[in-house]
Amino acid sequence: MKITDISPAIALSPLDGRYHSQTAPLVEYLSEPALNRERMRVEVEWMILLANGMDGNGSSDQNTVIPQGGHAASLLGGVQPFTPEEISYLRAIPEDFGAEGIEELALIEATTHHDVKAVEYYIDRRLDMAAEVLGEQTELARLKPLVHFACTSEDINNLSYARCIKNAVELVWIPGVQSIVDLLTDKAEQYRDLSMLSLTHGQPATPTTLGKELAVYVYRLNRQLKHLSQQEYLGKINGATGTFGAHLAACPDVDWLAVSREFVEQRMGLSWNPLTTQIESHDWQAECYSTISHVNRILHNLAVDVWMYISRGVFAQEPVKGATGSSTMPHKVNPIRFENAEANLEISCSMLDTLAATLVESRWQRDLTDSTTQRNVGSALGYGVLALNNLLGGLQAIHPNTAVIEKELNGNWEVLGEPIQTAMRAEALLGKDGMDNPYEQVKELMRGHHISQHDVQSFIDSLNYDPDTAQRLRNLTPAGYTGIAGGLVDYARR
Repeated sequence: MKITDISPAIALSPLDGRYHSQTAPLVEYLSEPALNRERMRVEVEWMILLANGMDGNGSSDQNTVIPQGGHAASLLGGVQPFTPEEISYLRAIPEDFGAEGIEELALIEATTHHDVKAVEYYIDRRLDMAAEVLGEQTELARLKPLVHFACTSEDINNLSYARCIKNAVELVWIPGVQSIVDLLTDKAEQYRDLSMLSLTHGQPATPTTLGKELAVYVYRLNRQLKHLSQQEYLGKINGATGTFGAHLAACPDVDWLAVSREFVEQRMGLSWNPLTTQIESHDWQAECYSTISHVNRILHNLAVDVWMYISRGVFAQEPVKGATGSSTMPHKVNPIRFENAEANLEISCSMLDTLAATLVESRWQRDLTDSTTQRNVGSALGYGVLALNNLLGGLQAIHPNTAVIEKELNGNWEVLGEPIQTAMRAEALLGKDGMDNPYEQVKELMRGHHISQHDVQSFIDSLNYDPDTAQRLRNLTPAGYTGIAGGLVDYARR
């Protein structure tokens, strides 16, 4: 039997197959049906603005309607303002777009071979059926020319994509990152004073605290989330080459610039771009994807660091009951979640980087390279969401192995060479004898040798420190040599 003959169809992408349950929230915003539903919303809201004008319905709350007898005035001749019932009927078209509608739209597109035109015809059919719901007095069927009035496909597409992407980023992706930030913040606070050995260049170095190292990631991620909170999502509605040519030819007395701005900002909830070719230039998308890719790389760094901490024994994993770490070695608890996160972050970054690089270019006033490219935004974010889920689950299932941490610290007294030689420098500046070449003296003692607590304290006693400095250095241990690391955790939230 051919797998391709199985019904329902088997997914090709793991995002829609093996990992569907984890990436499903993005389907609501970045799937093909979600895009078509948003196209319907844009078309319908444009009709409402044209019919009811800019007074009284300028709210971004799309449930607000103009009451009968209000100040509504159509922008076009021959069109009476829609009644509240008609507005509700129109807005129900995208809201009721479900399985049957998806199938119907696909059949229409099979004839039109044009996705936006298929949406237009789908709405036309609903206008033809309006009398069955609203009564014969409605004129919606006569007003089919309002659908897609003075629009090019990109007027609909750019607004639809912007709204889809905005919702996906703000309602799915950012909350996923925020969950990781919140968990890291809690762990940073919990372990702010838990000393651990640092490794710079893979070699024992000045101790730190586990909380401070986690707080570094919190700080880095919060900066990028702040950038995303200020991200603009631009939109335009200005015709075939951005000149409002058709608008003015049909209705020269309308202030189309004001109408365009009103629609994009107030009705669509986006930032208005007044100056475009046929397409909105996608610069905001490049900015957004670059920031998300940056976050991915920070998270990739985190996943790799934690993986190595687990390998080193600093973190212990909590085994999942019934889970298998290896098909042949029963003892293993593999850090699989961090490995999955690492791999999927790399895939997400590669797609986001490609989107950011290619979407900002379009030949002259229009080419279609962006059309197929933008259909992959869901996959780019999908691999990112998959990584976020794995990383969060991995972080929730680890805890510090204090026995290993203490053993590392107690086995590396040579890390106290730094404070000893720095204190010697301070004494040399005061003119104390025997403090010349402090770095070289400590290097001679400690480099390439195993150093014990006794060796360190004997060296301190051999030097001409003032009594207070000598006692302060004698009291130092690797675990106690963390400076103000614990206090620095407070900056993670700022």
